[in-house]
Amino acid sequence: MSDHQRADARRNYTRILAVAEAEVAVHGAGASLEQIARTAGVGSATVRRHFPTRRALVEAVSRTRIEALCVRAQELTGHGDSRESLLDWLGDVVAYCVSARGLAAALSYEGVEPESVHENSCSMALEEAAGALLSRAVRDGAVTAGVTVSDLITLAVGVVLATEHHADPAARADRLFGLAVAGLSPQQ
Repeated sequence: MSDHQRADARRNYTRILAVAEAEVAVHGAGASLEQIARTAGVGSATVRRHFPTRRALVEAVSRTRIEALCVRAQELTGHGDSRESLLDWLGDVVAYCVSARGLAAALSYEGVEPESVHENSCSMALEEAAGALLSRAVRDGAVTAGVTVSDLITLAVGVVLATEHHADPAARADRLFGLAVAGLSPQQ
């Protein structure tokens, strides 16, 4: 590939990603790949060359927020009450998923095969970043042994997907996530 072709490919990637971010913000993870191609001024094949699956596109669009959540997990690790730190981080995951259409879908494990070429890099990044946060909470007895970051992400994603069409999705997601964490029994 010549330098000119590489430069064109980089420009196409940047343009497609910018258009995809706008489309996903409006239409969520179901944004039309054909509409993205038209708006970016490229063919559908060019979009698919850069993003072979819809998940790959949504993950690329979500990358900045995923990186911010990873940094937040690192900031909270080792500071304050371990349960509170973990819940603060999970609250951020829920809030980000509510505010960034498509992020919950990017974190969803649905349809991801363990041997898939296109693994869920967003969830894997969060699992790695929040591992120490969860381990500390388990070690302190604040979280049941055997709970995984994957479990927690799945719970957060489920709450967000269940509330995305509610009149006030942020408030509803926050309430349901709080119920899930506290449990249904009155506090003693």
